Amino acid sequence: MNWITIIPEVIIAGTALVIILLDLISHKRFLPTTVSIGGIVVAAIFTLTADYSTPLTIFGGLLTIDGWSSFLRIILLAVTAGVILVSGDYYAKLKHSWAEYHALLLFALTGMMLMPSAGDLISAFITIEVAIIPLFIMAGLLKDSRSCEASLKMMLIGGIASAIMLYGMAFIFGSTANTNLGEISLAISSMSEVSGGLMLGILLLAAGFCFEVAAIPFHMWAPDTYEGSPTPVTLYLSAASKIAGMAIIVRVFTTAFTNPQSLSAEWGIIFAAISALTMTLGNLLALQQTNIKRLLAYSGIAHTGYLLIGIAVLGVSQGQDGQPTLLFYLAAFALAEIAVFTPVIVITRYLKSDETGDFAGLGQRSPLMSLVLSLGLISLIGLPPTAGFMAKLYIFTGAANSGLLWLVIIAVLNTVISAYYYLKIIKIIWLKEPVYTEKISLPLLPGLVTILTATGLILLGIAPYLLIKLAEGSVIILP
Repeated sequence: MNWITIIPEVIIAGTALVIILLDLISHKRFLPTTVSIGGIVVAAIFTLTADYSTPLTIFGGLLTIDGWSSFLRIILLAVTAGVILVSGDYYAKLKHSWAEYHALLLFALTGMMLMPSAGDLISAFITIEVAIIPLFIMAGLLKDSRSCEASLKMMLIGGIASAIMLYGMAFIFGSTANTNLGEISLAISSMSEVSGGLMLGILLLAAGFCFEVAAIPFHMWAPDTYEGSPTPVTLYLSAASKIAGMAIIVRVFTTAFTNPQSLSAEWGIIFAAISALTMTLGNLLALQQTNIKRLLAYSGIAHTGYLLIGIAVLGVSQGQDGQPTLLFYLAAFALAEIAVFTPVIVITRYLKSDETGDFAGLGQRSPLMSLVLSLGLISLIGLPPTAGFMAKLYIFTGAANSGLLWLVIIAVLNTVISAYYYLKIIKIIWLKEPVYTEKISLPLLPGLVTILTATGLILLGIAPYLLIKLAEGSVIILP
């Protein structure tokens, strides 16, 4: 019974192993892509057809399978499928590690899919490491100086973050004599007062999680890693890794640390402060960037700040409010990142440059890619009629209703700042004269991805209730 509940993860890990074995027999270009997409589709079918109306605790409480983890499984599967489909242009650069690239993507996906289900500090740590180690390797697949630096910097800072996280877990275990999240909650609620050791453990645990989502103070790896990594890997780091990181923060903190209310409010305010600093620093540093991948790295850091608003609301409300809106924001952010990165992958390969100045006149050379790229940037700003607008509206409203109006004001000011550098790119694309007039064609699979993501951004911007209702149904059973 235990294995049946995690059959989607077993399928994904098994698919990765099959790809490695098939590579010993055949080196056909489309074989790893076809097998990967096939595995993802089968895993998605199992996820969508399973009944999660009753939470299932398996492996002695190490994992909890419920609507929350199921919803995030689907998002992560969809993002990974998108990354695989747009990776075709990188075949020439990754030819000798093409199968390994797909296998590593799927091994990382296995860990990410398990992260939202973590019901114990031990399983939380293991699932994070299963997800992050393949990402270290993928960041260095180009094997040039920048790619190796990207991988090394991510690995070193990640090692430090893991040590800090483990240290925090040790303090929590020492204070509660438990690693199971539910048992930790019961132990804390029976305490007359929260000890200093427990509070220190919670702070160290939060610091470790900050690395996973590229929040202050563990954001330093993101710009160099995003710039040096293969661009599809940058997309994967920016979207899937951030989604999984936010999911495990919600699972751990809303399950283990919501009672008493004073403790929940304390970590809520801590995340609110981190949110304010993260979005402000990310946007201010993005203003100075001319490299598109570094700019999107700092943009991603800023959006981590916006997402942490949702975490702060969960703390202030003891995990009762804000879960559906946070899920909606994660989905909208993933769509926007894919919509932006898909044209960037194609364009930068064609131009052999990551500089935003070289995007001049792109609207004349590739109207469809330019339109989708612009739409993705508009959604990242949070302007109508895109999903990004509704995502920010929901999450800002929730924060204001929870007494975090000061944080909403900071977020709105940061949104204004971000509009400058996003609109600057749009201006370069549509209003600058192109240096070259040769048309840039959009390959079939990336073209399919761009159409789907653009449609999703508009559809969720016009009819957000389509996703909100699903999100509400999935989180109603999360504590």
